[in-house]
Amino acid sequence: MNTARRLFLVQSLALATSPVFASMPHIVLLGDSIFDNGSYTNGKPDVISQVRDVLPAGWKATLGAVDGATTRSIDAQLARLPSDTTHLVLSVGGNDALGSQHVLQARTSTTGEGLIQLARVVAEFESRYRAVVSACLRRRLPLLLCTIYNGNFPERSFQQQATTAIAVFNDAILRVALEHGLSVLELRQICSAPEDYANPIEPSSVGGAKIARAIAVALTDPAAARRRSLVMGTP
Repeated sequence: MNTARRLFLVQSLALATSPVFASMPHIVLLGDSIFDNGSYTNGKPDVISQVRDVLPAGWKATLGAVDGATTRSIDAQLARLPSDTTHLVLSVGGNDALGSQHVLQARTSTTGEGLIQLARVVAEFESRYRAVVSACLRRRLPLLLCTIYNGNFPERSFQQQATTAIAVFNDAILRVALEHGLSVLELRQICSAPEDYANPIEPSSVGGAKIARAIAVALTDPAAARRRSLVMGTP
């Protein structure tokens, strides 16, 4: 176990066993419209309200995520963290990937040339994502990451392209998580049906309920989350 991970585990244990932490757990959701999906649920419950509904008594949850956010937006969200925050959940990267979809549509002479272009885009994303995770960890709070889900695009060919490209972005997320010994909520596993989506890229109330339950299980019963293949890694 490396020194950084050992320090993080000791800090997390100290927080978890403190009287304040035990009586007043407070989750803050950071990121984009995966969590800030209230504009897309047609009046039905959104993720933050669903998280609050399924958390154990005495737990609180706050929405820090903002629709449209990218990896460049998280510093501002961290600056607004409530002073009593005890857990962070981060879901960001989908809008970074969307902003790079021109790579899928670019004309190249070979498949290899196209892969090189995608690799350059993902390398830039990984650098920004790594900085975001480091900024979160500087808060010395338990951190749960999320992969980017595959979406629900109407055109089968574009869905196949998007799924392949997103896998490369997710590889960066998973490698960063592994380096820091962090667990990752696998949103591709959680939102896997058409009804989980309000449109090609936003979670519906149905999908939001699945995400909310997975967050609650991951934070309150990690062993159960691993058994259900909702979480990868064991911080």
